[in-house]
Amino acid sequence: MAELDNNEDKKKMCQIYNELSKELFGFGTTLLRVTVDQRVITFHAKHRRSPRSSALEGEAPELKQEVDFRMSLLFKKKFKERLEEEMGLNIEVLLRDYDAPTQWAFTNIVVG
Repeated sequence: MAELDNNEDKKKMCQIYNELSKELFGFGTTLLRVTVDQRVITFHAKHRRSPRSSALEGEAPELKQEVDFRMSLLFKKKFKERLEEEMGLNIEVLLRDYDAPTQWAFTNIVVG
């Protein structure tokens, strides 16, 4: 795991995160930081609010919450796949929490 704690690998992981964010949400992040501590990789990300998300929030807040939840699940699945394929990581678990009102997301990954 120590080999991931270098700038090139961190940069690559952030690039994958941002590419996936653009692919799924239409926007990259406004702030993205990754830290590596032994077997745990943590991403701190501040996302942009999409116009569609704002429109749904006013018209159908329950639907917006469901869409946020489903999109977060999809992000986790695709992010895990891409990290394993592109970086050769053996991921035990990928956990993500997204707070819609503040647009912050924290993603924790435990590698084997």
